[in-house]
Amino acid sequence: MILDETCYVNSKHNMVTETLQNTWLMDGKAENSFHDQNDQTLHEGYNGQHESVGLDGTNATLCRDENYREQNTSKTSGRDLVDNLNGSVLPDIISKKVRQKKEITLEDMYNDQYDYDDDDDSDWEPLPEPAAVRRWFCVNCTMANQDDVVHCDICGENKESGILRHGFFASPFSQAGLIHTDSIVAERCKDACSPNLISNNSTAVGFDDRMLLHSEVEIKSHPHPERPDRLRAIAASLATAGWASGEVLFAAIPPKTCLTGFPSQDLLTGLEISISVGIFPGKCYPIMAREITREELLMVHSLEHVETVELTSRILSSYFTPDTYANEHSAHAARLAAGLCADLASAIFSGRAKNGFALVRPPGHHAGVSQAMGFCLHNNAAVAALAAQVSGAKRVLIVDWDVHHGNGTQEIFEQNKSVLYISLHRHEGGNFYPGTGASHEVGSLGAEGYCVNIPWSRGGVGDNDYIFAFQHVLLPIASEFAPDFTIISAGFDAARGDPLGCCDVTPAGFAKMTHMLNVLSGGKLLVILEGGYNLRSISSSATAVIKVLLGETPGCELNNQLPSKAGLRTVLEVLKIQMNFWPTLATTLKKLESEWGSYLVANHR
Repeated sequence: MILDETCYVNSKHNMVTETLQNTWLMDGKAENSFHDQNDQTLHEGYNGQHESVGLDGTNATLCRDENYREQNTSKTSGRDLVDNLNGSVLPDIISKKVRQKKEITLEDMYNDQYDYDDDDDSDWEPLPEPAAVRRWFCVNCTMANQDDVVHCDICGENKESGILRHGFFASPFSQAGLIHTDSIVAERCKDACSPNLISNNSTAVGFDDRMLLHSEVEIKSHPHPERPDRLRAIAASLATAGWASGEVLFAAIPPKTCLTGFPSQDLLTGLEISISVGIFPGKCYPIMAREITREELLMVHSLEHVETVELTSRILSSYFTPDTYANEHSAHAARLAAGLCADLASAIFSGRAKNGFALVRPPGHHAGVSQAMGFCLHNNAAVAALAAQVSGAKRVLIVDWDVHHGNGTQEIFEQNKSVLYISLHRHEGGNFYPGTGASHEVGSLGAEGYCVNIPWSRGGVGDNDYIFAFQHVLLPIASEFAPDFTIISAGFDAARGDPLGCCDVTPAGFAKMTHMLNVLSGGKLLVILEGGYNLRSISSSATAVIKVLLGETPGCELNNQLPSKAGLRTVLEVLKIQMNFWPTLATTLKKLESEWGSYLVANHR
């Protein structure tokens, strides 16, 4: 028996420990299985409806957002705890977690979707407590279902879904079936070319399977949305699509890695299949994964932040915030993710690769100079931007289309005129996580105008609003900025069906946005995975983006579509602010007001 020391680190890197007693087997696996929920009290119900699954592999889910209580701890500095651990002495228990003010965090927003208030039942006589009901968690959306239900009540995914083996090509309705793969795979395979050496026409896809070891250890009533299966589903989609054609460079295929102790270690998923059979055999120029150096991290983060993240490698389970976990492998995974992004940026800017996709986790855009939060440990996009500049780029554009504002990226570059940060995100007057990213946040200390926020006022935002914002705000500013290198912080939680984002962007929409950005920087484009928590949505969207990187033109024309009334108002609001820094936008604003004035007063949503 060992003691599981669970550390909690708040946003100022103060850490306390809470001793949890678990019985562990000799091989390190907990006796109480990660997926065994028999002894756990589960939330019941969900404020949403099941929608039908579309041919693009996505599904629509209704959801709601609420504020909720954040748990915090008393304060002991991260540096003191480092000193204690270096002396081989674990700190004493300082306090239990205490409840504080209502505040937004990502995981509780996710979990709160279970909670709803029934009518007043004060006069109701309670029945004897019923026997525990067995439940299973949907592999696609992680929502709980009763054991006798075959398909998820929320997303419709089959209980024995093959999404981890075949990605979004797996049928959501049957255990073994596939959907619409024949024509797609045949088309890809007929274009397969003979093995060739890497050239500047290749697309680099960075990945390392050791990032799968980053997972939540503490057993809770609901799986954490930022889970290793996110990478598995994307890789399984790429493998099923049969892209072993010499067009793609699969970066960082590491030596065989032991996954002992990982909750799904007995399941041969799409990612392990891809690695075990040698995806793209003879047609790769692998960029071997490396850990980012401390010196490189210190160009982005404070020394205390770097040391606090490193500290987690000596603790079985720890938390920076109630929704941002770490285990003993997390610091290593974060260094690998950042190192891959840095090396991909260097390879693309130097011409050794045409463009690239960083299939990495943990995500990064919420990680600021001195804090880890929102599932993010190190800021991968910021590391990549500075790596590109070290390689010679003078001006770097970062486009962040994650549904949550990249507060960390904005903080890092808000005083830097050499990096233009443009974010499209749900904001809702600061009531959507993380609460930052209002249109008036434009940069500071001489860098005003180099931070552009396009804050949606509601959920449900879809392709039309995103493309409209690209056409009238993002591309005019980016073209005038004339970047040498472009980075997309590609969160797919704005995708249709995502349980946290609750928006409506389709794979075709993400493909179109990628295609529009690909004309900048001479095509020197790096896409970095951020959020996205519905496996079917994230894998179909990522696949659509990679197809554009490979040179395919989006098959769906999304131009000349009407924006929503709320979306148009957001675009006009941003133009009024940003034209003070980008004068050419004044003409665009005047034209839009002339053309769309009547639309704003019409009865359109």
